[in-house]
Amino acid sequence: MSLTQQIEEKKNELKLLKEELANKRSGGNSLILKTTSSDVQSFNSSPLKIRRNLTGHLGKIYGMHWATDSTRMVSASQDGRLIVWNAKSTNKLLAIPLRSNWVMTTGFAPSGKMVASGGLDNVCSIFDITDPEDENLSAFRELNGHTGYISCTRFLDDQQILTSSGDMSCILWDINSGSKITEFLDHNGDVMFLAIKPGDSNIFLSASCDGTTKLWDIRAGNCEYTFEGHQSDVNTVSFFPDGNCFGTGSDDATCKLFDIRVGAEVNNYTHDEILCGITSIDFSLSGRFLFASYDNFNCYMWDVLKGKEVMVMEGHNNRVSSLGVSPDGYALCTASWDKEIKIWA
Repeated sequence: MSLTQQIEEKKNELKLLKEELANKRSGGNSLILKTTSSDVQSFNSSPLKIRRNLTGHLGKIYGMHWATDSTRMVSASQDGRLIVWNAKSTNKLLAIPLRSNWVMTTGFAPSGKMVASGGLDNVCSIFDITDPEDENLSAFRELNGHTGYISCTRFLDDQQILTSSGDMSCILWDINSGSKITEFLDHNGDVMFLAIKPGDSNIFLSASCDGTTKLWDIRAGNCEYTFEGHQSDVNTVSFFPDGNCFGTGSDDATCKLFDIRVGAEVNNYTHDEILCGITSIDFSLSGRFLFASYDNFNCYMWDVLKGKEVMVMEGHNNRVSSLGVSPDGYALCTASWDKEIKIWA
């Protein structure tokens, strides 16, 4: 057999293996966790209650993000301000005026020294917050390069930041120079949210209005895998605490759990009476619970294993736009268009 014939034979074998793998993935049981955990005892969690109310914004709150110290958090509102809070005392630590009122997202740097914002001005603005006495705080870096609104900002460290946009792209930036490092261009719809893998900032996920979630490796600059399953826009994504799985929330009124190792959906979270979209999700520190905020003004807590609703958290009077579990796992923060932030525990 000639070398050319051997190459063709191996190509055919590879094609058959790819087809077999695709068939196994598409034919898999998307509710495998519900099946395998049927004998696991249900977890009876104490109801979460509102422990703190953070008031001070005068417009709809569109985003919030915890600092790694689990005490401070930052919120972004269309009153044209970022506010850095002490979530335990409810004190405002810093109020940052923005050049544009149309802010959509904010993010805290892992070091706790910087915060970022972005929105309909297509610009990611970065602020140094190491001097809380600075009354004239302005952005020390403005990152221009997107041609659509900024939907999410996430720091890798004090030197690099990721942004996602309505221009269907994600960009990795060098903060010091203000220049692009890498553009990620595989989506066919607005990119709505980003999640960085715990313990490995080279890996991130992007959720998009094209109905998919994509897994990226910054070192390669390419999409490593595309996860499908939702029937509408995917608005939010969050890594499972161990980094091997992730959750998504969509306008199709469902949340889903995907396992990266098998490239497939392993559970979903939905209810016949829930007919509205999901705006934001996060996992409890243990990974047993999934928290999700909805357009119906409520948040729901789901049992990740059994796919069952554990409790409904009512308290906001308008759309809950963003939520997040504190890094230490002791508190849940929800931010709403009703101009209020609530801390649950």
